[in-house]
Amino acid sequence: MEYLIGVALALAVCVFAALVKFDRDRVFYPTLVLVVAHYYILFAVMGSSMMALTSESVVACAFVALAVAGFKKSPWLTVAGLAGHGAFDFFHHRIIENPGVPVWWPGFCLSFGIVAGVFLATLLMRRTGFASRV
Repeated sequence: MEYLIGVALALAVCVFAALVKFDRDRVFYPTLVLVVAHYYILFAVMGSSMMALTSESVVACAFVALAVAGFKKSPWLTVAGLAGHGAFDFFHHRIIENPGVPVWWPGFCLSFGIVAGVFLATLLMRRTGFASRV
């Protein structure tokens, strides 16, 4: 169920952003990367784990750097940040022990990140005419 909710919410956020033209501003999707990158920090605080807080903060810094690079250099780096964070959720429990993470979160976040990344990639290809050049 968490996968379905992640897909539905990612589509709702991305379609809404497109409809109201939030996504026309180059900062929208990098900000989305920033937001999703910080939830695990919140979970570490909720789980009262300093070890998890430290580890999650290091990982979040990597995604923050990717979001900034996506904003300043190429929106394709933002696609990598969204999809990469989704993929990271698949392995997260094997890398970092964070007692505050809800059981359903990794599946939700995985599907949200992948769908949002694919949505942005599709927008980039359509807006730049990439698909017609292939």
